[in-house]
Amino acid sequence: MKKVVLAILAVSLMVLLSTSDSYGQGAAKTGPASAVLRDADLEKDSLHNLEVARHYFKLKKAYVAAIKRCEEIDAGNPNFAKMDEVLFIAGESSLRLAENRGKQKAKEKTADELRQDARVYLSRLVADYPSSTFRQQAETDLQALGGPIKREDPKP
Repeated sequence: MKKVVLAILAVSLMVLLSTSDSYGQGAAKTGPASAVLRDADLEKDSLHNLEVARHYFKLKKAYVAAIKRCEEIDAGNPNFAKMDEVLFIAGESSLRLAENRGKQKAKEKTADELRQDARVYLSRLVADYPSSTFRQQAETDLQALGGPIKREDPKP
């Protein structure tokens, strides 16, 4: 009887030890993008700000307000799951303000500064989110602005 119990314990111990190795490979199966840890409350807050920015951008044509919401997301949650849309709205809003469109006026910046801001936002979108649904429109707008801004490689 003791031999049977010891054999069962030995087999159970081997099974437990062998499964821990396979759990350690979990992130490799899903890829590096899913390995980014995100704070649920911060994501929820950022999503709310994005919804408000979308509303300002699409319905109200309040581009200054849309940029401010996008900048808040960018500063507070740079790993936001929908950062490509944030950059797109900020870039397009800056571009439209530079063209004197919308219901608000950019009092703090000139048209050239707004075009430069648009170029920065859209260049980040193109460089950091190659599979984004907003990429094609961003590339089209960047061509009119002189092309994307090249990032300098950080020195080792």
